[in-house]
Amino acid sequence: MSQYLIVGLVFLVVIVLLATNKKVVETIKNIYKIEELRKRVLYTIGLLVVYRLGSFVVIPGINPNALGEGSAYASQLEGNGLLGLLNVFSGGAFGNAAIFALGVMPYITASIVIQLMGMMIPYFQKMQKEGESGRRKMNQWTRLLTIVVLCLQGPAYVANLYARMPEAFVYGGTFLFFAYATVILIAGTMFTMWLGEKITDKGIGNGISLIIMIGIVARLPQALLAEFSARVSTSTGSLIMFVVELVILFLVFMVTIAVVQAVRKVPVQYAKRVIGNKQYGGVRQYIPLKMNAANVMPIIFAQALMFIPALFTNVAPGFASAFSSMTGFWYNFTLAVLVIAFTYFYTAIIINPQMMADDMKRNGGFIPGVKPGKQTVNYIDTIMTRITLPGSIFLAIVAILPALAMKFLGIQQAFAYFYGGTSLLIMVGVVLDTLKQIESYLLMRHYDGLMKTGRIQGRH
Repeated sequence: MSQYLIVGLVFLVVIVLLATNKKVVETIKNIYKIEELRKRVLYTIGLLVVYRLGSFVVIPGINPNALGEGSAYASQLEGNGLLGLLNVFSGGAFGNAAIFALGVMPYITASIVIQLMGMMIPYFQKMQKEGESGRRKMNQWTRLLTIVVLCLQGPAYVANLYARMPEAFVYGGTFLFFAYATVILIAGTMFTMWLGEKITDKGIGNGISLIIMIGIVARLPQALLAEFSARVSTSTGSLIMFVVELVILFLVFMVTIAVVQAVRKVPVQYAKRVIGNKQYGGVRQYIPLKMNAANVMPIIFAQALMFIPALFTNVAPGFASAFSSMTGFWYNFTLAVLVIAFTYFYTAIIINPQMMADDMKRNGGFIPGVKPGKQTVNYIDTIMTRITLPGSIFLAIVAILPALAMKFLGIQQAFAYFYGGTSLLIMVGVVLDTLKQIESYLLMRHYDGLMKTGRIQGRH
């Protein structure tokens, strides 16, 4: 009880500090004054509350009391880093056997597949060039593929749950119940997708990203409490170590924000044209090339491939165990190499120097000191190659930071997820995007932005 009290006091102190900050109070007042922004913020909060409530609604026919702490299923989530990560993304719904247990990860998987198909298959390439109508078709294909993924993941989830906790199944492991539970899981994920789309249309920020982020953040108080309890129950000086962990976490967040927003500005000069009495062009603009253009996608791809060794558990148990331990050398080394490789791969896909050079030439623009055409393409490609190297190394370090925190600092797995990986990048990216949208509303109404100096860049 005392631990809960201490954590509550910490959050109360944070709220008081924010409330006493004149800048924060003034910004909240400005948000309330703008009717459209106020409605969007309240609408977003309301739908996120609905999602969080759904994370605690257990699939009918499953006893939730059998899935608590100390159960075989809870032990599996704690011992398996990948399944524990899925539980973090779903905000605990995965471990609760809730109707939202699968969350939006099947949709994310389908989106990645459709994106890759859009780069390799002419039919999808054509749809990408059709504008709004093409985007609607791509979204429809993504939804259909999501259902296919759910038809595979749903029975697998129920089967794994039954293998671990057969006593939790009130009606037994019959085929009828498996089909019934799968339909509920599919409906839960589709409803979650609908909530995300409604937030994007009528709320503030990207709905799907916000749902993932709110699931991750929802696990923070519990993880923080568990880490605090573990430190208090150990040797003398544990509280100091806990404070050190929080300081390190703060520094990791600051460095991540700096790298996520880091851009290399390439100057572009446009030719001056005089038509009648008006002058067109003749201005200098910049192409912002991001250091971390691939964002979180390389880590997602790499972690998806790290599931493969688990398939060889029966054939090669030694090989499977070497690549299943989150704190093991070979797991983290392979993950880091894959992240670096996927960073270059994904950056090469989303950044097309040839297209950028053609657009500049078409609009009468050129990079000072560089000839239009092939030299411009080579120049942009060289810059992207150079800035992608530190970006890829940063992503690799972020990907293995949770393992380093667990091994060298003795941090518990649930709290270590917040030190790096997809959790950290998603939280930072989504928060920056949402704050950027709020700031644009404030600036349009002639209010001050969210920061005294500079602008929030978000993700381009």
